[in-house]
Amino acid sequence: MKEKEVEYITIPQLAQILGISRIAVYKKVKKGKIKAVKIGRNYLIPKKYILVILGKDLGKEERRQIDKAIKKTVEEYGEALRLLGRE
Repeated sequence: MKEKEVEYITIPQLAQILGISRIAVYKKVKKGKIKAVKIGRNYLIPKKYILVILGKDLGKEERRQIDKAIKKTVEEYGEALRLLGRE
């Protein structure tokens, strides 16, 4: 019988992956910077979210924020960017 793949990692496991303390990860979870699910007394981080945390994959919200920032920059500085592109 195959073992079911674990869908979550713990705060200490993520701390080890990121190379920071588990307290630092816990604080990021509490501030909402890292998405986690509270099960009982423990917080668990979905495995699929690890690439987002590591900056190797962007979520929908991150993509939306980047697109919005690019649009605003082009609207405000479009002419200056075009002139710089000619140089």
